[in-house]
Amino acid sequence: SASVGRHYATSLQLHNSLPADESSPADEVGGERGGDKGYFIEPTVFSNVSEEMSIMQEEIFGPVYSISKFKTKEVAIAVGKKSTYGPAATVHTKNLNTAIKVSNALRAGIVWVNIYNTLHDQMPFGGYKESGLGRELGEAALDNYLQTKTVSIRLGGALFG
Repeated sequence: SASVGRHYATSLQLHNSLPADESSPADEVGGERGGDKGYFIEPTVFSNVSEEMSIMQEEIFGPVYSISKFKTKEVAIAVGKKSTYGPAATVHTKNLNTAIKVSNALRAGIVWVNIYNTLHDQMPFGGYKESGLGRELGEAALDNYLQTKTVSIRLGGALFG
């Protein structure tokens, strides 16, 4: 089980986070409360998630995975660009050209293709848009602790003129 915010701590709350006029996504696996103390739920997978559903529009800090299908890569890119957040995205395709085109077009801090949640120490990770506060891991993470300064010095010759 993984910790989540109080709002998402139970399967019922996950389903109730959807506006009443939304059709419910299919709860494929998980979503049950993990124990009776704290805010823990089992890893949860939803399928048939449409772009109007709140779980597609919110950042849920917990083990919740939403699956959406798109008829064209252009539709998938358009939906991804509408999001306020951009922590990560996953693309599943057999076509390498599609994978590259969609990955380049999405505004996400990391895009996994045909895999999910694989990180290495050298891979910078962090969101775009309203997600995250900079980068973690890799050389890019050091930028959070550095400031760039330029000093230009003229050596020799007259100072003015």
